[in-house]
Amino acid sequence: MDLKLQLFLWRKNVKKNNNLTESNELFKIDGKPSFLEALPLAFQHIVAMFVGNVAPILIVSRVAKLDQNIITILIQCSMLTAAIATFIQIYPISIFGLQTGSGLPIVMGVSFGFLPTTLAILAGGSENLPILFGSQIMGGIVSILIGGYLKRIRKFFPPLVAGTVVFSIGLSLFPIGINYMAGGVGSPTYGSYENWAISLIVLGIVLFFNHYTKGITKLSSILIGMSIGYIISLFLGIVDFTPVKEASWFALPKFFVFGAPKFEIGSIIAMSIMYLVTAIQAVGDLSAVTLGGMNREVTDKELSGGVIGNGFGALVASALNSFPTATYSQNVGLVVLTKVVSRYVIGIAASFLLIAGFVPKFGALINTIPSAVIGGGTITVFSMISMTGIQIISKNGITGRTMIIVGLSVALGSGIGQVPQAIAQFPQIIKLIFGSSVVMSTLLALLLNLLLPKEEEKK
Repeated sequence: MDLKLQLFLWRKNVKKNNNLTESNELFKIDGKPSFLEALPLAFQHIVAMFVGNVAPILIVSRVAKLDQNIITILIQCSMLTAAIATFIQIYPISIFGLQTGSGLPIVMGVSFGFLPTTLAILAGGSENLPILFGSQIMGGIVSILIGGYLKRIRKFFPPLVAGTVVFSIGLSLFPIGINYMAGGVGSPTYGSYENWAISLIVLGIVLFFNHYTKGITKLSSILIGMSIGYIISLFLGIVDFTPVKEASWFALPKFFVFGAPKFEIGSIIAMSIMYLVTAIQAVGDLSAVTLGGMNREVTDKELSGGVIGNGFGALVASALNSFPTATYSQNVGLVVLTKVVSRYVIGIAASFLLIAGFVPKFGALINTIPSAVIGGGTITVFSMISMTGIQIISKNGITGRTMIIVGLSVALGSGIGQVPQAIAQFPQIIKLIFGSSVVMSTLLALLLNLLLPKEEEKK
């Protein structure tokens, strides 16, 4: 054979083997593929979590009527917190003899699940932010304790209870979504044709890309829909760039910007219950990552470390003036879909979030998104949360006992949540704990599951 031809074939074979080795690195937990190979996969994770990380900040801030400068700070801090909490999960360390972090390809970010409780605490406006952060600190400690004793308490959260909680979270978010589609409560154009037209266009685009496309466009359907809605809003002249002009290009994070945290017993109890709920969500997400992405069962050490890591993430969030974080199921779905479990890929995504957290102008730009655009993009998320709850509930079949537990828990929880004046004469601590529909539904589902005889299911 000609020497040149032999050399060509050898080089081609080496290149092929190198590419194969490099690609295989994507499917190893400790794999380190090339940066260029990992970058687009990391970008997919940013796209999948970005709206979820920012939208709760925008929703709470506008409902609580927070100042524009405060919103910019909260958005900036949410990026930093998501990055640090994600790093804690993917690269665990030992603190006080406890593994902090799961060591699995998990993405963390600000959670929609905490919205009802957060809104209840911030009903008094920005002056209640120290109370929120104080309750997060205590909630984080509760999460750390739950992680340490996870094996003993898992039995109290069967699919029936966990599904009821998830379902109630989705239901509690519907009014928020509709108010945003209409333009946001308090807006002079609330309920206008213009707001509804924008939000429905965004919703239509999200549905199209989610159901008629594949790959990155399917994953980023909400981002695409909101981007097009934002462009339409620009042409209609309803976007105000004043906050962007006033924001600086670079700023170091500041701890406890809104003052020292305050500890109010009602808020602490409500937030602690939500961190208990989040722990159960984390168990589901961690299990899904190992089963779907690595074809094995999750270990007790990974589960415990993941929940403990979420607790330490809560402490970081409080210090950095951010809202509560949780594991992101949409990113878990992305790992399961692609089978890319390399922590290096997740680390690149977290690094970009970290950089964005040092640029206040970026947060200010996000703050210019009109409420109608946010509503059109997030209403699908809210609906999927509810349907996920139903899916979990029906995992073991629907029985008379199931209907009683779910029906009563959701009816009383959502009912009081939508009619808060029904407990107006109760003490403030009771209103904070039971005024949140999610907390109320969680407590009822737990109690009814323990009290109602399981023999009824067999009959």
